[in-house]
Amino acid sequence: MGLIKNMLKDKAFLSKTLAITIPIALQNMLNNVLNLMDTLMIGRLGVTTVAAVGLANKVFFVFTLLMFGICSGSGILASQYYGKREIVNIQRVLKMSLIIGVGASFLFVISGVFFPEAVMRIFTTSDETIKIGATYLIIIAFSYPLTAVTNCYVAVLRSMNYVKLPVVITSIAIVVNVVFNYGLIFGKLGMPELGVAGAAIATLLARIVEVSALLIVVYSHKAGDGGVGDFVHTKYNKIKENGVAFLHRAFVNKYLNTAAPVIANEFMWGLGVTMYSLVYGRMGVDATAAITITGTVEQVALVFFFGMCSAAAVILGNEMGADDLKRAEQHAKYYMVLLFGITLIGAAVTIIVKEPVIMIFKMPDTVNNYIRLCITAFALYMPIRMLNCLIIVAILRSGGDTKAALFLDVSSVWLIGIPMAVLGGLVLHLPIYLVYIMITTEEIYKFIFGMLRYRKKKWLKNIVAD
Repeated sequence: MGLIKNMLKDKAFLSKTLAITIPIALQNMLNNVLNLMDTLMIGRLGVTTVAAVGLANKVFFVFTLLMFGICSGSGILASQYYGKREIVNIQRVLKMSLIIGVGASFLFVISGVFFPEAVMRIFTTSDETIKIGATYLIIIAFSYPLTAVTNCYVAVLRSMNYVKLPVVITSIAIVVNVVFNYGLIFGKLGMPELGVAGAAIATLLARIVEVSALLIVVYSHKAGDGGVGDFVHTKYNKIKENGVAFLHRAFVNKYLNTAAPVIANEFMWGLGVTMYSLVYGRMGVDATAAITITGTVEQVALVFFFGMCSAAAVILGNEMGADDLKRAEQHAKYYMVLLFGITLIGAAVTIIVKEPVIMIFKMPDTVNNYIRLCITAFALYMPIRMLNCLIIVAILRSGGDTKAALFLDVSSVWLIGIPMAVLGGLVLHLPIYLVYIMITTEEIYKFIFGMLRYRKKKWLKNIVAD
């Protein structure tokens, strides 16, 4: 109780947390609304189409997780460098993230554009699902490099506490996406009726607008404004420090030592979660459609909590970069108490509103029942799941304890989640909601070992000290 009272008295902590959390959560919400609108409109084309697009987007899911790893690893260093007010080093971080992120995106473009049917066959054996998914994938793949650029810039801006700009840009992208979705899927507003291909084109157009608007707004700031202008207009390509080039070996080594485990973490975790989709795709169209819709509901339900985890990572990183380790330790405790309490409320709200949410998608009764039970299981696991997210993504990573985070995330999926999915879905042939419950037992394992690592305090350090 003493910890809670101290937290409530710390107005500066609560104010800064909300100031960063709300814009990040709002942006995440807008992104998920975009995905939700896609699912709702595509849902009018039938269960098979929903399943096909859901499976095709697993490629984007893996790519997104890879980008999340790159951006999280970059954010760790950028937030600590911002704590030291070392702008040139933050620019180095941005350049490294762009090189790796955009470069990696082209690997996904090649697979999606040139081998779409082969990719779809990884997830399903249904010829109709493969055909529909390939049509979608071959177009949507061109949006991946654009997403990479946007994510890299947003990650660095967040580390510097600039969180409102991405919200405005994402809002514009959503309007573009919804308008063109409506027009190109159903042949409205004078546009051709293209069905699932129209959905992909609409998303691609939205991504083009998003990255263009972001870069225009960022680079329109003038140097000398004490903020974004000074950051983007510094002539870093001509700067030498102690006679070394811009991306010198010492910096690259520090970046890779910090970011590589995070990138590997997200990619291996994402690959593992994609294996779940391989199982779902072999459980039938109803199961695949149910889990696709459940995933969309999950993303919307968790936006505020993911926003708080992102805020915690920024604030703790800033504090450790400024060598204020005592405050960082205290604030980490505050975040654990605050997040757990709010997620209990979130879980209750999710259970209460699940029925009207299910009705929005207009699926058959069997699919609706699957969704209902999956959402209930998701809500029950929500508090422990978000504590795990806070410990791994915010606390351990913000202090550079990325190898421990890598072990926790990857081992939980590959040693528990995947065996449970195969056992329940392919061996015992259980219904989708029971398979989903079996998979989520990985969160218990992750929580136990995550708390043990947190208490060792190996994460509590300044990783950008001279």
